[in-house]
Amino acid sequence: MSSPISAGRIRSTLRHFLDNEASGGLFLMAVALAAIVTANSPVAEAYFRALHVYIGPLSLQHWINDALMALFFLLVGLEIKREMLDGQLSSWSRRILPGAAALGGMIFPAMFYIGFNSENPAALRGWAIPTATDIAFALGVISLFGSRVPASLKIFLAALAIIDDLGAVVVIALFYTSDLDLLALAGAVIVLAILYGINKSKIMALWPYLVLGVVLWLLVFVSGIHATLAGVLLALMIPLKLTPGTPEATHQESPLHHLEHLLHKPVAFVVVPIFGFANAGVSFAGASMSIFSEPLTMGVATGLLLGKLVGVLGTVALLVKLGLADLPAKASWGQMTGVAALCGIGFTMSLFIGLLAFDDPTIQDHVKMGILLGSVASGIVGAVILGTFKRRA
Repeated sequence: MSSPISAGRIRSTLRHFLDNEASGGLFLMAVALAAIVTANSPVAEAYFRALHVYIGPLSLQHWINDALMALFFLLVGLEIKREMLDGQLSSWSRRILPGAAALGGMIFPAMFYIGFNSENPAALRGWAIPTATDIAFALGVISLFGSRVPASLKIFLAALAIIDDLGAVVVIALFYTSDLDLLALAGAVIVLAILYGINKSKIMALWPYLVLGVVLWLLVFVSGIHATLAGVLLALMIPLKLTPGTPEATHQESPLHHLEHLLHKPVAFVVVPIFGFANAGVSFAGASMSIFSEPLTMGVATGLLLGKLVGVLGTVALLVKLGLADLPAKASWGQMTGVAALCGIGFTMSLFIGLLAFDDPTIQDHVKMGILLGSVASGIVGAVILGTFKRRA
């Protein structure tokens, strides 16, 4: 049984995490809207041209998507490791409901997408686009309801989205990796071995990990594996010092906690918004209503809106029916339905996977349209349902 101090530490850390993600999500909504307005304004040409300006070996858009987003993936990796070892996912009893729901919420959207695009083999490469949940957006919407939504349901949503991120990382590594440079890959493995060694040597200073992390990013970039995955690999090597029963301040001295704290606000309010602004801009010039009936667009949109709802809610209902799990405390089935709908908000990671899946700008515009349509619809449906149903007493 955890001590009062330890329990307070967990609540404080989680509340800080939820607050950061929720406010970051609301800010991201405004940035996404600004990107769409800019892409359809008199400065649209300058906006798109600026993204393709080369700075050294990479274009601005590639610096954002390959380098800056490595910080996002580093934070994702830190969150996954912390929650698995010292948080809401630290035991199998805590993992089963959000973990199974996340799996269902990846399988069914992919099935919806494949159903719409089964006759177009080239389009099937994008099957993973609607499988992702944007934790910042989803928590941003749910935060609007304050205490009307029980904290247990917010924790469930955060845990599901974190596991969902882990699934997305695995999918990117397995299915969106280009031809491998074995020499660079071997170098990356050697750097990882060194990182593992200094971790096991209990070196708690952050700088050796960060310096080697830059080297790791360069080697992964050259290897053909998407460079952002270096962020996740580095996160797994950052030490998390577990000393149960000690004051909160002692836990915060852990390198992992310290780095996570340093990254939260910059990632939420700088990195992800820059990525969103650079990639969410879709031009409606010359577009017709037929774009909304295109199989690729509809596959992404329905995968997010219906696939996530069916996958998450259906999995939760099955586990509860079988007696393997209970609904989050004080949450009603109506509220669980609303949260399942919010899981269809797939902005950041869906955009990221879409850019990896397709190089053609026209196809990317269809993908973006599907993501925006599905995410907005999921947010509205989820918000209406959450506003209709009350929490259990």
